[in-house]
Amino acid sequence: MQFERISTNVPEGDAPTRARVLRLIAEQGPRTAADLAAALDLTPAGVRRHLDHLVEGGTLESVEQRTLPGTRGRGRPARAFRLTQMGRDQLENQYDDLATQALRFLRETGGDDAVIAFARQRVEFIERDYATITAERPDLSPAEALAEVLTRGGYAAGVQQLPIGEQLCQQHCPVSHVAHEFPQLCEAETEAFSRVLGSHVQRLATIAHGDGVCTTCIPQTVTRTRASNKDGASA
Repeated sequence: MQFERISTNVPEGDAPTRARVLRLIAEQGPRTAADLAAALDLTPAGVRRHLDHLVEGGTLESVEQRTLPGTRGRGRPARAFRLTQMGRDQLENQYDDLATQALRFLRETGGDDAVIAFARQRVEFIERDYATITAERPDLSPAEALAEVLTRGGYAAGVQQLPIGEQLCQQHCPVSHVAHEFPQLCEAETEAFSRVLGSHVQRLATIAHGDGVCTTCIPQTVTRTRASNKDGASA
């Protein structure tokens, strides 16, 4: 991906740094100014100058950083910076157009079944890597293991606790622009989630359809089943 060409009309020395800021947020999800300064070896004042420019230009937006209940300290809540749709568009992979054209040709010559077969083949890594992660990290919940698989695949995924279970959040989607026209890519992912978790899951939002993050609800029964298996193994 060629991030260096996304910034225009800025001082020559600033463009590469702002590209690094956008790339880090694209790969890892929303980050605070302090996180970015530490990761990019910049001063807090320096990173804020770049963030102000990117927010003003419409490629980033500032939101209140999410925290788990009971973990917020005193003072004003930290602000995190995330990509806007404009920012996602500017970071669009140069091969997206080619991939879209290829899938259009596949649909015209092989029909929707061919597109679905391709989409399912593309996400085979989820089942393969899930088995590896769960073997390496038995301490992870099923959702956490799945999030690790997706993060390694470029999706910047994490898990949030909900009263009814867990919510899988994908802050980045490497195929979002293509999936906008070919939702079969998202559907194949959801099918793979259900298979590895052994339960129905509910896709609530997708970046491909204009949402800020892909979210999937994982019912509490998955967590309970995993906990029961652990108890039985240790008994």
